[in-house]
Amino acid sequence: MAQRNTWQRDRVREALTDAPGFVSAQTLHATLRDENTGIGLATVYRALADMASAGHADSLQSPEGESLYRACSSPGHHHHLICRSCGLTVEIAAADVEEWARATAARHGFTHAEHVVDIFGLCADCTARRKPGAGGVPADAAQGAPADTAAAPAPSTAHSGPYAT
Repeated sequence: MAQRNTWQRDRVREALTDAPGFVSAQTLHATLRDENTGIGLATVYRALADMASAGHADSLQSPEGESLYRACSSPGHHHHLICRSCGLTVEIAAADVEEWARATAARHGFTHAEHVVDIFGLCADCTARRKPGAGGVPADAAQGAPADTAAAPAPSTAHSGPYAT
């Protein structure tokens, strides 16, 4: 069932577009509350869910299991690399993942399979700011080992912003 456009939904859409990176519904609601919009948390949740369903917002779950949203900047299916420290988000195409998903589904008799792949790690800048061996940086990253470039397709669009919710 299509939802009618209201000024509240339009304001949620604008606030999400203005947000730097992925944000939770609670964070977006706090921003709207600070602006004295009178928009309730339930309205924010519904608007975000509708935007994600329509492909106007990216939605993912943080490593802690919280739903996070970001205004979608790339049409169509894509994946994300997300920095756990600063929130830098890079939209990527991942042909290998697409092929694996199709083949795995077919091997088990599934059709019309869908998937979500979001990769969380530390971006190059956040990794460089950490001292070797500190803060959970892998030893090979701390020692300057080359990255696995075959598993990391070139980014299509990069966005930065706080990942904190």
